[in-house]
Amino acid sequence: MKKSSKAILYASMAVLCWSTVATAFKVGLKTLTYFELILIASCTALIIFSVVLSIQNKWAIIRSFNKKKWLYFAGTGLLNPVAYYLILFKSYSLLPAQVAQPINYSWPILLLVLLAIFTRRPIPVSKYLGLVLSLLGVLYISLGASSSDVSGVSVFGVFLDILSALLWAFYWMINNKHQEVDSIASLFMGFLFGTIYLLIVSLFVGVHIVSATSLFAGIYVGFFEIGLPFIFFGIAIRTTNNPTLVNQLCYLAPFLSLFFISIILGEKIYLSTYIGLMMIVGGILFNQYLADKISRKIFRAIVHYRITHRVKSQHS
Repeated sequence: MKKSSKAILYASMAVLCWSTVATAFKVGLKTLTYFELILIASCTALIIFSVVLSIQNKWAIIRSFNKKKWLYFAGTGLLNPVAYYLILFKSYSLLPAQVAQPINYSWPILLLVLLAIFTRRPIPVSKYLGLVLSLLGVLYISLGASSSDVSGVSVFGVFLDILSALLWAFYWMINNKHQEVDSIASLFMGFLFGTIYLLIVSLFVGVHIVSATSLFAGIYVGFFEIGLPFIFFGIAIRTTNNPTLVNQLCYLAPFLSLFFISIILGEKIYLSTYIGLMMIVGGILFNQYLADKISRKIFRAIVHYRITHRVKSQHS
């Protein structure tokens, strides 16, 4: 199999995994608390990363980490999986899946805001269009679902969903500064500390797994939200000669997710969900692939105008 075909295959497998997890979250939360769900999922993911490290013979990477690196992973483990998934799962317990999933997908837009704050670099003017479009999509989904459902949509749930997206953007920003660390080793370390934190907390809050179905739901989330898709996507990025195409495939996940939400959960998908999701994804794609090109064209046009105006002024 050619490298390009292999990359698309692995990226498609990752997208398929991610497209089912919103449904799995809701199924799991029917019989599990949001704490129990992330506890099982985190333990499952940790086992997966341990197996992959063994297969790839990368335990030497873990042993090479100094005290500073261990402290770093102790911090990121608190952020992801603990804080991020606890807040995300709590939001899913309060919202319809078709509302929670697209809103959480707005994290690249929030990342843009965080980068502007922490790097003290203003957001390019051309990217405000994508930013506003995506945020309007979030608002439209929230208001549209509320007007379509007599029970309304939890404002607190929407707040938690946006907060989880913000936490993921913050985690991505921090993690991106340590790209020299092997991705599997980094995931293992983060989930090692995260799982330890969750196990300690479980001693005080109590865990009650009532059925094998509940346990399976948590294991499924650990496999198909956390473990396998990150491994598949990492392979796709490493083997592709067209990273743009691989990244673009990810934007199929939220649309495929609506199909599973409708078929398995039986949620009637609101028109506002489709429109809002297209606005969110459209804003992200605009900022990633068009905003910079537009900025360069505007800059060249301004320079050309000034030069032309200066030449005319000199001749006159």
